[in-house]
Amino acid sequence: MTPSGTPRLLLIEDESHTGTAIVEWLESEGSILTWKRDGPHGLEALRNSNFDAVILDWMIPGLSGLDILKRIRSEGKKTPVLLLTARDAVEDRVRGLDTGADDYLMKPFALPELAARLRALMRRDLDYPSGPRIWTVAEMEVNEFTHTVKLSGAEISLTGKEFQILVLLIKNSNRVVSRETLAREIWSGMRRATPLDNVIDVHLANLRRKLDDGQRLIQTVRGIGFLLRSPSK
Repeated sequence: MTPSGTPRLLLIEDESHTGTAIVEWLESEGSILTWKRDGPHGLEALRNSNFDAVILDWMIPGLSGLDILKRIRSEGKKTPVLLLTARDAVEDRVRGLDTGADDYLMKPFALPELAARLRALMRRDLDYPSGPRIWTVAEMEVNEFTHTVKLSGAEISLTGKEFQILVLLIKNSNRVVSRETLAREIWSGMRRATPLDNVIDVHLANLRRKLDDGQRLIQTVRGIGFLLRSPSK
C-alpha cells in the first residue's frame, strides 16, 4: 500500500462497462486504480510496478488471464489475484485457482462483494509478509519464496494448489487443519459442498503420492481434516 495506507490495485479487463463500474466503485472507496484492457499491457504493468492486489479477467485479448497467472507465478510474483470469470463449471474454477489465482468471482457480480473479496485478499497478504520462508520436515525441504519442494534433495513438481495446501499444513504442523479451513484459505471461500470435498480429497491424495509419503507425514483425521506430523529431531 501507499504510505498513507491507500490500496494500489491493477485491473486487467477489456469490457468497458464492467471496467468502468469497477474503477468508479473502488476509487469511491479510496483505492488507486490502474486499468489495462489487454493481456500484454496488463502483464507489463504487473512486471514494472507493485500492486496490493490484481483484478484479472479470464478472457482478455492478447494473453488470457491464465497465461498471465502462469507467467507471474513462475517468475515468483506473489501479488494477490482475484480472477473474474463467466465459467461456472467446477473444473474451470479449480483450473483457475490451481494456476495461481487467490480467489475467483463469477460474472455477473455485485460490486460490494468484489470490494469485500479484495479486502480479504489484502488482509491475508499482510498476515503472511513476503520474504523467503524455508521449512525442513523429515527428508523434505519446502521453499515458499522459490515455490519449490525437494525430497531427499530431488525437486518434485506440485501444482499451485498442492503447494499451497502443503505450506498451510506445515504452518500448522502437529495441528489439525479442518476442511473448512482448507476451503477458506486455499479455495478462498468456495462453498463447502460435495464437489469441493471431492476436490480437496483428490488434491490431498495427489500430494501424498508425489511426496511418497511412506512416513505418513500427512494424516487424515476422520471427520475433521488433515494433519502434518512433524517428526521430532
